[in-house]
Amino acid sequence: MRGVTPWVLHVDLDQFIAAVELLRRPELRGRPVVVGGDGDPTKRGVVSTASYEARAFGVHSGMPLRTAARKCPDAVFLAVDRELYEAASATVMATLHELDAIVEVVSWDEAFLGVEAADPEAFAQEIRRRVRAATDLDCSVGIGQNKLQAKLATGFAKPAGVFRLTDATWFAVLGDRSTDALWGIGAKTAKRLSALGIDTVRDLARADPHVLAATLGPTTGPWLVALGQGRGSSTVDSAPYVARSHSRETTFQRDLEDWDRVRAEVAVLGRGVAAAVGQEGRRAVRVVVKVRYAPFRTSTHGRALAAPTSDPGVIEAAALAALDAFEGDRPVRLLGVRAELEDAGLAD
Repeated sequence: MRGVTPWVLHVDLDQFIAAVELLRRPELRGRPVVVGGDGDPTKRGVVSTASYEARAFGVHSGMPLRTAARKCPDAVFLAVDRELYEAASATVMATLHELDAIVEVVSWDEAFLGVEAADPEAFAQEIRRRVRAATDLDCSVGIGQNKLQAKLATGFAKPAGVFRLTDATWFAVLGDRSTDALWGIGAKTAKRLSALGIDTVRDLARADPHVLAATLGPTTGPWLVALGQGRGSSTVDSAPYVARSHSRETTFQRDLEDWDRVRAEVAVLGRGVAAAVGQEGRRAVRVVVKVRYAPFRTSTHGRALAAPTSDPGVIEAAALAALDAFEGDRPVRLLGVRAELEDAGLAD
């Protein structure tokens, strides 16, 4: 059909967890709402999400609940209700699958859609209308020629809007922004780039990939330049989402100072992760342990397994071996164990 163009759309539900909570607690609309832990900000735990009203006070995901309470003392704190969010997410994703599009589910609250349309904005508005009708939830939709552009466009669409970002508008929109505005570049990488005189997206796009390859690695260097130029994959995969890992974490209300107790807790977490791996019929290839020391410094260490396995004893032993790489002379407030799964694209 003349004028029909392939597009990638990124659908992101606005303040998803908080929005789902507000559906059953409509009296809280307009008030700062923070969801995390068991909803008690005097206990240890972290923020899962915050409403826009709470974010205005500097509250954000991953922040300790106690810090959130200090920043926004008038906030309403709610306990995490995973089953509620999973049910809402399932309804949203089912709604997206009803559209004439290829749907790639990314997480609870976001998905990429491969669409052929003469008017992608109209298609995006139809997505918003259908999601709203099915769930009473708002979403934002980013439009791009690839996933990178669509993902970044969504940030400009929020809240509850639509935004298009393309090759033609890339530098006008992002050229003068810091490199960490790009999806995939965090604060550490941005700092390394800045040390090389690369401060903006435009600087990165003009950088010599061979120079960056020599400095940041043969794969990472050229990939970063491609990000700066707005290039990325436009392939939307409709294959069912498969978890890349299984993890378990525990936050302790009182710091653990006895390292034998720390080892015992890691062993329990390791067995729990192994059970989840086994239930899915998959095998782990690497085990990573996370330790958060008091007050809030976090470190991770991992161990590759000799062979893929779901054996609880092997996974537990790997977790304990990874734990040996940590300093055992300071109080611990959180422990986590993650099993990275076979054929899942291992991360460092």
